Amino acid sequence: MYVKKYSGELVPFEPQKLKHSLSKSEASEEEVEKVFQRIQPRLYDGISTRELYELAFDLLKNHRDSYAARYSLKKALRDLGPEGFYFEKWIGKLFANGGYQTITGKTVQGHAVTHEIDVIATKGDTMLAIECKFRNDVDAKISVTTPMYFLSRVKDIKGLSFSFFETSQQFTDGWLVTNAYLTTDSIRFGEYYKLNMLAWDYPAKNNIKNKVDNLALYPVTCLTNLNSMEKSLLLKNGCILVRDLVENPDYLQYLQTATHQKKRILIEAQELIHSLVTEEI
Repeated sequence: MYVKKYSGELVPFEPQKLKHSLSKSEASEEEVEKVFQRIQPRLYDGISTRELYELAFDLLKNHRDSYAARYSLKKALRDLGPEGFYFEKWIGKLFANGGYQTITGKTVQGHAVTHEIDVIATKGDTMLAIECKFRNDVDAKISVTTPMYFLSRVKDIKGLSFSFFETSQQFTDGWLVTNAYLTTDSIRFGEYYKLNMLAWDYPAKNNIKNKVDNLALYPVTCLTNLNSMEKSLLLKNGCILVRDLVENPDYLQYLQTATHQKKRILIEAQELIHSLVTEEI
């Protein structure tokens, strides 16, 4: 049996791969097996990955909202669009969790030209220029031209001092971060020139998905009891992480919804981050 990807490409259906993705929701082995058994009769040759995702999402949500929320992480990151402004804010939160001070959207004068830096992060003597490449497409890939361009930008600002925080500092390094995939050439180029790169599935053991699951740094767009308008309202008012909502439930005042629904949203948020682990980037 084959599954049709977003691009239209047909790939063999891999039952174990589906079970593994279901297990990342933190559902128990028994619950994963129950969901898988309910999915099987509804499979057909050429089923789209989107239909398969929606089917799994609904079945997980029947067990527990937070299972579906974890399972929806990839879509939740795309929901930080459409332009990626909130993705940059979320990346700032990701680095802040590692002990960095962060700011977003600053323009600097390099040796040759000016550059808009998406996120600037500092800790001790380190100051990072972080380039965020946000993509709306499910299977989007970052081509090798992007790390090539990024390398030239980092070279153009290294060695120059800027006062974004309490003291004047020089950029010491950079990070290229994306919610998409990296092409093989992008990875080869980045590794050869020792670029710091973070993508949905790269590096293998410390990629975006693993970081979020390990640190419970879920974007608020993960929450399944919020509609699109409510997600936008929370983001607009500075609630970027699910953790932000748990730590400050007053964010719920921006939502025009019933009290019992607000309680359900908060319960889902609390369940989603209950396994928080402290770790540095």
